[in-house]
Amino acid sequence: MERRLTAILTSDVVGYSRLMGEDEVGTLARLVACRKEVIDPAIAQFHGHIVKLMGDGALVEFASIVDAVHCAAAIQRGMADYDQSTSEAQRIRLRIGVNLGDIIIQDNDIYGDGVNIAARLESLAEPGGICISGTAFDHAAQKVDVGFSALGEQKLKNIATPIRVYRILLDPGDVGKVKSASRRPGTLKLKPLVVAALVVASIAVVFAWQTHSVPERPSVAVLPFENLSGDPAQDYFADGITEDLITDLAKLTGLDVIARDSAFAYRGKPIVLAKVAGDLGVRYVVEGSVRRAEGQIRVNAALLDAATGKHVWTDRFDRPETEVFAVLDQMRKELVDALGVEPLATEAAQIARPPTANLEAYDYFLRGEQVARNGDLKGLREALDFYETAVELDPNFAEALAADARTAAYIWRNTYDDVLPNRVAEERAYQKASLAQKYKPSLPLPWMTLAILQNVDGHFDESIASAQKAVNLGPGDAEAYITLGYVQVFAGNFAEASAAIETALKLDPNLSPINRSIAGLVYFFNGDNDRAIAALERAYYEGPEIDDVLISLAAAYARGGRIADARAAIGQSIRLPSSDPSLAGMRINRAHYRYEKDFAFLIAALREAGMPEWPFGFREQGRERLKSDEIESLFFRPTKEGSQTLNGFIDPGKRMATMFVGADRRIVFFTGVYGQPRSQDVAFQAMLFIDVDEDLLCLQSENGFGRRDCGQVFKSADEYPFVFANSNLIFHFKPQN
Repeated sequence: MERRLTAILTSDVVGYSRLMGEDEVGTLARLVACRKEVIDPAIAQFHGHIVKLMGDGALVEFASIVDAVHCAAAIQRGMADYDQSTSEAQRIRLRIGVNLGDIIIQDNDIYGDGVNIAARLESLAEPGGICISGTAFDHAAQKVDVGFSALGEQKLKNIATPIRVYRILLDPGDVGKVKSASRRPGTLKLKPLVVAALVVASIAVVFAWQTHSVPERPSVAVLPFENLSGDPAQDYFADGITEDLITDLAKLTGLDVIARDSAFAYRGKPIVLAKVAGDLGVRYVVEGSVRRAEGQIRVNAALLDAATGKHVWTDRFDRPETEVFAVLDQMRKELVDALGVEPLATEAAQIARPPTANLEAYDYFLRGEQVARNGDLKGLREALDFYETAVELDPNFAEALAADARTAAYIWRNTYDDVLPNRVAEERAYQKASLAQKYKPSLPLPWMTLAILQNVDGHFDESIASAQKAVNLGPGDAEAYITLGYVQVFAGNFAEASAAIETALKLDPNLSPINRSIAGLVYFFNGDNDRAIAALERAYYEGPEIDDVLISLAAAYARGGRIADARAAIGQSIRLPSSDPSLAGMRINRAHYRYEKDFAFLIAALREAGMPEWPFGFREQGRERLKSDEIESLFFRPTKEGSQTLNGFIDPGKRMATMFVGADRRIVFFTGVYGQPRSQDVAFQAMLFIDVDEDLLCLQSENGFGRRDCGQVFKSADEYPFVFANSNLIFHFKPQN
């Protein structure tokens, strides 16, 4: 475990949920613009590193606390002058917290009190303001062009020791000054008449909220349980307790439960009950904590009525960790009873059954869930290993099998061949999903995975039936509705897809960036281009690493007549290290539409947006294309060795390459380093076969969903007289004499 002392800056947008609710399109556009024009340049100027973006918030690390404070001041000064034409109610304003403290580094993220204190300081800051810790002040005072107001020691939530806090003064007249403050930030002395008026107004608001906003059925959000073990490495266990509770409650038809992504958006943030309830549209909120140490667990949980702020139910469970499933069962029963929900007999039986009787298997499963959510290739590989170990310990562990299938399908769908070869990933996903269905037929996740697999394989009716089965088994599961929307849009049923997405949004108002990008694609095909752009812009802002979101956004921009923005999105996508979009690639990776006209609609938009035909910057302009008979004679000339040999290099990277074309029309590539001896060659790709079809040279392998990857052969004027271009390589070559 790596630790270091570092400077941490956290920020969030004041009133983000209100702004998005009032004008999602405009708010997101302003947020993207101010990040591009104010926030990101300031972070770059002062050498900050963005650890992660969290919806409306950001976590940034600096090697120097002076740079961190300089950056915070530059951002807030820039934001004060930015977008003056926007009304005060609609302007983007930030709160910022800065701390110097010890952190723990794990899985490309940072944890510990150093981060937590920065987040708590952010919540103390006024709109447009900055609060810093005493440790930050001690190192930065007199070294930055700001003033300070000392707020004294403040007791911060879940921080054991009171922290000295200073407010940054940005007025030029306050530079170098350190003032004392007579009261805590945000507190005001009000006259009795004003207090009385506020009380009356509050009662009226609560009454109106109760009578007009609360759904008829009980609605609840389960916020992330805090890990009180003192070890950030145990976060996965507290998250697992929370997710199991959400999953089980979502199975009850008499209860509306907010999905994981929306609930977990509040991790590490100060909880204002009325704000959470208003943001998520719920009457009740569950919060709690988990402490796991020395073979014991302690779980504290409480159900609060958001209208009154009072505890409806609370309990504490102290047990050996081997009894974690009994704790979950008892907590769930008490919570359901407190909510006044009477489960159906079948629902009661489902939620009473523990996922496994093997605690070690459960622990590996939870570890897999944690690393799988990171989405990077290393995390996906580790997740599969964790799930595999869990199943080795309990071969009937349906949840672990289902998670394995979901992850393998994700790897297959995104053709992450570095993690698993495409065909292997597909077979694994089918196999694990089938086993999960066998051991626990009531589990929605295997049906969702099966729906995706069937959809990409072109079995559209079967995929819709599988997704509908998942929805029936998990009526409160937002992921099930997202899956249904996904398969319906590729099947050409755009109205049905849109209806499924709307239900998902009710269950999960803060969809993950991946799911929001699916929603954007659905809106695009359903003709709701403004909503498509809003959803895709937000998905990109919150998840810029997602490959496909920029492609869908470019298509939506093009259909909306915003050609400059469309071309900018394509350009940005090309610059992503994991992406090199081309129309040829789209025909391999996104061609699983039931109706050719729907795919043609997308391709036409992308061509208008400026997506190139071929990858790696290859252009065919001015090159003469070979015809079928010329390609046949070039690649399939009989030789005494029995195979045709073509030497050259491939893009990207100009790797030296040799292609052997056998008499059976099977081929093998060997590649090496450009300019290096042949002894350093390595096997690159073993294709199943090669053929010619209507002036196209077609390769087929186990990758690319088993689809033929057809390209064109051109004459060239350089050392290598021919070029073959398809979706994943540009091969400059000449036949061996």
